[in-house]
Amino acid sequence: MMGDGVKQILAKPIQLADQITKLADDAHSFRSECQEVKAKTERLSALLRQAARAELYERPTRRIMDDTEQVLDKVLTLVAKCRDNGIMKRVFTSNPAGPFRKMSIGLDNSIGDVSWLLRVSAAGDEDGDMHLGLPPIAQNEPILFLIWEQIATLQTGSLDARADAAASLVSLARDNERYGKLIIEEDGVGPLLRLVKRGRLEGQENAARALGLLGRDPESVEQMILAGICSVFAKILKEGPIKVQAMVSWAISELADHHPKCQDVFAQNNIVRLLVGHLAFETVQEHSKYTISSKVTSIHTVVMVSNTTNTANKSTADTSLDYLEQPMVLHPIRGKTNTTQAQSIVQSNVAVPSKDQGHMPTIAPNVIANHQVAHLVNGGLPNISLTGASIKGRELEDPASKAYMKAMAARALWQLARGNYAICKSITESKALLCFAVLLEKGVDEVKYNSAMALMEIARVAEEDADLRRSAFRPTSPTARAVVDQLLRVVEKANYDDLLVPCITALGCLSRTFRATETRIIGPLVRLLDEREGVVMRVAAIALTKFACTENFLHLDHSKAIIAAGGLKHLVQLVYFGEQAIQIAALILLCYIALHVPESEALAQAEVLTVLEWSTKQAFMMQDVQVNGILQDAKGRLELYQSRGSSAYH
Repeated sequence: MMGDGVKQILAKPIQLADQITKLADDAHSFRSECQEVKAKTERLSALLRQAARAELYERPTRRIMDDTEQVLDKVLTLVAKCRDNGIMKRVFTSNPAGPFRKMSIGLDNSIGDVSWLLRVSAAGDEDGDMHLGLPPIAQNEPILFLIWEQIATLQTGSLDARADAAASLVSLARDNERYGKLIIEEDGVGPLLRLVKRGRLEGQENAARALGLLGRDPESVEQMILAGICSVFAKILKEGPIKVQAMVSWAISELADHHPKCQDVFAQNNIVRLLVGHLAFETVQEHSKYTISSKVTSIHTVVMVSNTTNTANKSTADTSLDYLEQPMVLHPIRGKTNTTQAQSIVQSNVAVPSKDQGHMPTIAPNVIANHQVAHLVNGGLPNISLTGASIKGRELEDPASKAYMKAMAARALWQLARGNYAICKSITESKALLCFAVLLEKGVDEVKYNSAMALMEIARVAEEDADLRRSAFRPTSPTARAVVDQLLRVVEKANYDDLLVPCITALGCLSRTFRATETRIIGPLVRLLDEREGVVMRVAAIALTKFACTENFLHLDHSKAIIAAGGLKHLVQLVYFGEQAIQIAALILLCYIALHVPESEALAQAEVLTVLEWSTKQAFMMQDVQVNGILQDAKGRLELYQSRGSSAYH
């Protein structure tokens, strides 16, 4: 609103108006015209003085006062000339009323502009909810003045009016990227943030949605960060209504998507942990009703219980269990099971890694029927803190709102994790990985997709960082096995939907985490080479290449597994008849297999050497940097082995 600087720019127009009034009374020429000008100037002067006492919206005030000052300067010059006898008559011989008519129109416009400014700055009055119309100055830029009107309403209007103004800004920002930039430039971010913090539910949602739409480029996101958006969003995620929290999560995902450098700023404001808390709420407990067999290799292997002796020995476990680090994953225990025992089971068997990581404990004989789970989960434990996130009453929210919250939390974590090691490390050190695995299996469509994309981004970072691979995806980790199980489940179903490609990609990125004995991954990926969808075949070939490439320590075992799964015939077909992108991906994989197992009879039977020779004559293939670096080596190695043992193959 108005500061001392704005009051100062009002001083000059008021002085000019007073001078015009005095000079008009002394006019010798065109006295009637000067009196008309005087009357309009006095009306304008009264409005200016009223404005000096009001709280004005600074951006339109400066624009309107600059224009008003120019009009008054011209009027003063004209009226001053009317004091000299005879001069004006000689000047205006052809059309003496023309200059006065022009000045009169200019004064009318200034009166209209200042009147609009007073109305828009008093939008909190009883009639403030009405549309104010546009001032004369807005003829060339109507959108700018519409934006000013909405921002002014956000600053001074009633709560309902502010909600409507935020909705209008949503429409403007969604329709046109330039309008979004104007909203930021005209100081719209601050009022929107205040509405997110202190508005009614509808207003908070609209404001959060508008802020998400405004961050379409790095510069805009930077300006919003400087305005304090991170701390406001953190506060909402900690204690706001669930619908507003969901919209804030969506907005975070948008800002991180358009400006990845803001990821760390959000993390510094505790937003990653708060999002994980929302993701974990009622996620892991959903699977506590399952009885686990020691031979099951699925999501449920993560939730294990010890025998009665171990439980009793650890009955003094800390009851202030941190939800983010140690989720409530419980099984009903026969007989009298107290709260301390239940927490001890979780703490000792889920949160704390076993010394013998390769041993998966069997279920104790005291696991009983599933009908006691509700008592144990809902009645047998105290409220668990979500590291500051308010969950009081959250279980009473409708399922659609809770599902949407999880979907948006997963979406935000997906965008925050993209290419960011520190955030991926933070996510994997919490129980978010387990939550993603659960949601990928049990969530609704949008939750599943966002969880798959988050897992893909984390896997991409892990592919490039050995430390993250070892800490988050070690083969003996129950959580890592749960993640792989769910990724593999999607790939085995091979339904061409939004989940398939990110799950294929994630498995490929995790290729260096699998042991040689882990033979269940290659087959489903090879089968996808015979898909009808080009994107699936290409991504499957790229994923298999990560298994077979030289950088993978087990490349020899994986190459043989691809051959054993029947991958050669598919690859040959793709190199010859696939689209260009698929041809390149299939050829690179074929080259790695030829490099590592050139003595394989299967390669000779599939006539892979002929395929490679044909590929050297394809200009677009040889222009690919990766193909150019490997094709000749693979061809030479295959020629060496097959020429020497060619008789064995025919």
